[in-house]
Amino acid sequence: MKRRVLNIVSDHGESLAHEHGGHGVSRRRLTAALAVTVVVLVVELVGAVVTGSLALAADAGHMAVDSTGLVIALIATVLMARPRDDRHTWGWERSEVIAAALQAGMLLIICLLVAWEAVQKLLSPTPVDAGAMLAIGVIGLVANAVSLLILSGGRGDSLNMRAAFLEVANDALGSLAVIVAATVAVTTGWHYGDAVAALFIAALMAPRAAILLRRSLRILMEETPEGLELSEVREHILSVPGINDVHDLHVTTISTGNVALTAHVTVSAQIDEHSRVQMVHSLQQCVASHFPVAVTHSTFQVDSPEHRDHEHLRH
Repeated sequence: MKRRVLNIVSDHGESLAHEHGGHGVSRRRLTAALAVTVVVLVVELVGAVVTGSLALAADAGHMAVDSTGLVIALIATVLMARPRDDRHTWGWERSEVIAAALQAGMLLIICLLVAWEAVQKLLSPTPVDAGAMLAIGVIGLVANAVSLLILSGGRGDSLNMRAAFLEVANDALGSLAVIVAATVAVTTGWHYGDAVAALFIAALMAPRAAILLRRSLRILMEETPEGLELSEVREHILSVPGINDVHDLHVTTISTGNVALTAHVTVSAQIDEHSRVQMVHSLQQCVASHFPVAVTHSTFQVDSPEHRDHEHLRH
């Protein structure tokens, strides 16, 4: 029997995936947050040298990573706004995932360095200028609060913006730890608080950075999106009248809010072309709205049993 294959594509999410206005808003938020962060970074670096505070140095290191991360996030928003072409068929949407992974990786490295230095200082504590340390910690906390307000409205827009918000939130907690350590040193003269605060900053950063890195790598490895059970998707496809089999089923996340699905479905050779088209429409509506994770881009190949038996799939 002559092979009959029908390919139909749904692009329910195309307007969402290529909404340049959203990228423009994100760029403005990130630029403003970066300006605030760089100012605090300079203040904390000078303060760390003047006061001898490891907690300030640790927070300054975190701010340096944060600044780099915000720059990476800014670059990602520019790349994501570029249109798709014949070479980049999804555009540059994966830039946000790569940016988030880079930020998370840098945060983990800083955590290890800070923890190592903190342990060394616990073993050999040195006095710090607690008064100056306290003043700089307050300045850092206020500045981080401003950055959080700037970024809070866009933290749900993408993984990239979520990573930027997370870094600034950790900065705010780090500044708070510096204030507590300085207050303890001023009131009690206990200088171990500086190293404890540095360890606290590292402990705050590491788990969140690890979670973000894991989430980014899962997307880059094209795992099935979190919250979507492929077995349920398969069952719903098979429940459509006239479908005998589903295979070569893949669901991947391209970028935040843009999930793609491809599948081969086998139907009886007696089903006419009009019925096949209606069947694919039903499938597209199902995957786009039935599951907790909406599929914004779906492609179904409709095969006859004869073609299915001759397929040689390598994945």
